[in-house]
Amino acid sequence: MRRTSKACISRGEKYYVAECLEIGVVTQGKALDETIVNLKEAVPLYLEGEDPADYDLAPNPSLLITMQVEPASHVA
Repeated sequence: MRRTSKACISRGEKYYVAECLEIGVVTQGKALDETIVNLKEAVPLYLEGEDPADYDLAPNPSLLITMQVEPASHVA
């Protein structure tokens, strides 16, 4: 059973989008910190009333968040 759930944040045109990969929770925010707060609220709400073991997760898993970024453009 895993103690950590993985999430990925990417930047869209107007919002940051966060997706918790193992359970399919998706949320967004205008700022990066808002998106992280939303994700930290959304995951426990999603798991409320569920057995985390059904997702191979320990109770109250921590989040490992990675961020997808565009490569830096070449500066001459």
